[in-house]
Amino acid sequence: MSVPSGSGNGSGGGGAAAPRLKDVAELARVSVKTVSNVVNGTTPVAEATRERVQRAIDTLGYQPNVMARRLRTGRSGVIALAFPELPSPYFAELAVEVIAAARRVGITVLMDDTGGDPAAELRIASGLGAPMIDGVILSPLGLDRAALLARDREIPLVLLGEADLGPVADRVHIDNVAGAREVTRHLLDEGYRRIAAIGWQDPAPRATAEQRLAGYREALEDAGLTVDPQLLPPVRAYFRPDGASAMRRLLRLPQRPDAVFCFNDLLALGALRAAHEAGLRVPQDLAIVGFDDVEEAAYAIPSLTTVAPDKRLIAELAVRCLEERIEQRYTGPGRRITPGFRVVVRESSTLAR
Repeated sequence: MSVPSGSGNGSGGGGAAAPRLKDVAELARVSVKTVSNVVNGTTPVAEATRERVQRAIDTLGYQPNVMARRLRTGRSGVIALAFPELPSPYFAELAVEVIAAARRVGITVLMDDTGGDPAAELRIASGLGAPMIDGVILSPLGLDRAALLARDREIPLVLLGEADLGPVADRVHIDNVAGAREVTRHLLDEGYRRIAAIGWQDPAPRATAEQRLAGYREALEDAGLTVDPQLLPPVRAYFRPDGASAMRRLLRLPQRPDAVFCFNDLLALGALRAAHEAGLRVPQDLAIVGFDDVEEAAYAIPSLTTVAPDKRLIAELAVRCLEERIEQRYTGPGRRITPGFRVVVRESSTLAR
């Protein structure tokens, strides 16, 4: 599949001419063929070159000639994207990145919220029964491997997140164990020792809870500390009220924690509120850290230390994998792709000692 030089998204009106493949090539200092390879994925391109071309595409606002592509391939250029909790800022922010990544390659995204219902997730994974859907990006919560293998329509599929359903589909996910371990180590490095964790789910923990608890445990054990079960108040969900309620339980303990690792930022924001209501200063009396680096974390008072996945890279990788499946450039077993993360240290955990 190729995009002819000079194609763009212009309508032929009286405005400025739409950027062409040649314009992208000149700005990126590569050949037109290299730009075509990046846009269409016809030939592998070195990662550094691909990133330079993508920056030029973004700068110029270049769009592939989607109509010509659809006429050649017979595909709709439409994919489905589904998350279990769209009100969650993390999923909302990731959705924005997926839509932007898809738009850059001329793909339209239809969105749905599954609520974590396995039947809804299976329906999405089967393409909604709609022939116009070329592929699906899904963050599953309740779907299991057996159901996925038995879906009534096989359609190109990329999974996001912690749930490991085996090599039935490509999966893009960060290393949650490592992320939890690193942010807990940050607290240990700051001198905190009685570190609680908010996010364990009882009696039916999700993969997120299991993996982030594992990283927390590893960091404590590496420091020669034991995990105190009293410092693991269970939660039902991962929203602000759940974090506030769990923090209040911790503060009623005879010996309260001196730091808290929350398994996502919304739990941490709820914990911040409960600490404030109890008259505690963060981080002077109690440190609090989160996970996900949602936008609100940077604007909380105090600003929240958190684990920051690269949401833009996650989105780009998911869209690229799905494109390769749709175009049948890759037909092998499901790939596991793990983008990096970083711990963003802010006011909620740092204190001159």
